[in-house]
Amino acid sequence: MSEHAPSTALLFPGQGSQTAEMRDEVAAARPDLLALATEVVGDDPFARVDDGTRYAQPAIYCASVVGFERLRDAGLTGIAYAGHSLGEVAALVAAEALSAEDGLRLVATRGRLMQESGERAGDGSMLALLGKGAADHAAAIADRAGLTVANDNAPNQVVLSGAKGAFESAGEAARGHGLRALPLPVTGAFHSPAMAGARPELEAALAAIDFAAPVVPVISSITTAPFDDVRARLADALTMPVRWRETLLALRAQGIERFVETGPGKVLTGLVKRTVPDAEALAAEQLEGVGA
Repeated sequence: MSEHAPSTALLFPGQGSQTAEMRDEVAAARPDLLALATEVVGDDPFARVDDGTRYAQPAIYCASVVGFERLRDAGLTGIAYAGHSLGEVAALVAAEALSAEDGLRLVATRGRLMQESGERAGDGSMLALLGKGAADHAAAIADRAGLTVANDNAPNQVVLSGAKGAFESAGEAARGHGLRALPLPVTGAFHSPAMAGARPELEAALAAIDFAAPVVPVISSITTAPFDDVRARLADALTMPVRWRETLLALRAQGIERFVETGPGKVLTGLVKRTVPDAEALAAEQLEGVGA
């Protein structure tokens, strides 16, 4: 190990990070979580991970918790945590603000509510803007098309939410700025006002959980500051944008030198490399056999 251990933040991924092997990893490390996930979802969420948010979110959450526990047991915990959307619940579990079991129940409720809200609306979805300058032009493109900036992920990747009927005009505007516009395979306008109908039931689920103060600072990707009112911020995340690019910049400004993604997948690792290229970015699997 080098004399200087880099200041490390652990990152917890959101939807779209699933991998083929994550069920086996959860079954081996936390069979209790796998059993509880099947119980609260009503089916094996791993087997149906591509069938919608209500299945994908619990599955990815379980895999992320297992990834964190593997890092923790190897001696790496980090001095700050952050989660991308869904990943915020796993980050709070890692910081001992709530139990893994309560986190799973919460995520199952969240995923179901988001899927149901999208299905009720019928015409909502998400559109990714990709290319140099995406973060600079996304707000104007969204305003012109009547869409909402949902995920500000990196300088070259921003996701818009809203009615699919507006995607054509947004795509034309994006191409005018040299950007690509890619519709995403989701059934709802997530992180937009279209999710407001899900908030009351989510607030009820949050009220039933006993939260403790995080033992490690967890940065909210809604405020880019440490969580204050956990229940309010998690409820806000239904309808407010994920400011992931700004969250990474805030962590870097606080002296974070290394970002380690708990997994599953490497989506956040790629976003770190594009947003804070002067910091080290690693997926958990890359740390196997390496001293923390």
